[in-house]
Amino acid sequence: MTASSMTQTAMRHLQSNLSELARLQEQATSQRAFAAPSDDPAAAATALNLHAEQRRNDQYARNIDDGLAWVTTADAAISRSTSLLGRVRDLTVQGANDGALDATAKEAIAVELEGIRDELLAQANTRLLGRSVFAGTSDSAAFDATTYAYSGSPTGEVVRRVSDSSSVRVDADGSAVFGVGDESVFALVGNIIEDLRSGTNVGPRLNEIDDRRTAMLSAQGAVGARQTQIERAKEAAVQNSVSLESRRAAVEDVDSVEVLVRLQAQELVYRSALAVNARVLQPSLMDFLQ
Repeated sequence: MTASSMTQTAMRHLQSNLSELARLQEQATSQRAFAAPSDDPAAAATALNLHAEQRRNDQYARNIDDGLAWVTTADAAISRSTSLLGRVRDLTVQGANDGALDATAKEAIAVELEGIRDELLAQANTRLLGRSVFAGTSDSAAFDATTYAYSGSPTGEVVRRVSDSSSVRVDADGSAVFGVGDESVFALVGNIIEDLRSGTNVGPRLNEIDDRRTAMLSAQGAVGARQTQIERAKEAAVQNSVSLESRRAAVEDVDSVEVLVRLQAQELVYRSALAVNARVLQPSLMDFLQ
């Protein structure tokens, strides 16, 4: 064993200790278990898969929030429409009392019904971010403001994917909620107005009002069921987000206390190695002559 070989061995060990010290310092400052995929290929592959799952889950969360906005808007519009239709029924009951009302009173009821019809049209054309919630995939208003014709797309459903295996319709079919043509709520209110002004008894219109209200409530029930499904998906997405972050942290992050303890121990080892080598590898006259 020569002095040169002892020096080379000592330097190799010191370099190894210094590299380990630098690695632990990097972990302590970055709080990451590895700096490059080559440090731990298996952990790096797992981390990449977890990041992909997190991005996919984040997209589902955005879809869910957007879907909730759609179904909440549609549900609120149907609720207001149902209330308006209830007022139409009350006014129709009043207007059916021919013996107690004269033409002036019936005209006052007809005028109020015209206002309610306009409010119903506004609810039927409710928009969210520039799109009608009752027109399907159509960009136009669901109902024409003059003819009340339905211009939506009943077969073009607005769908949001909320998980890997589930998609939910988030719009509502305006033709089912408000009816179309002579069966629409607008035509019904218009007929009641005409009957009041022509002197025709409006009592028989009550059954039509009840049928239209039943259709609205049925459509609202379907929207409510989809809203519940989306809310369940939101809970699952939140839980999945927490789980994914926990798994990612277990792979990528380090235990700060553990790293600091190991760093201090490695620093002690390195300083001890420096001290030992400084005492053992004393330069001699032969070292200078070589």
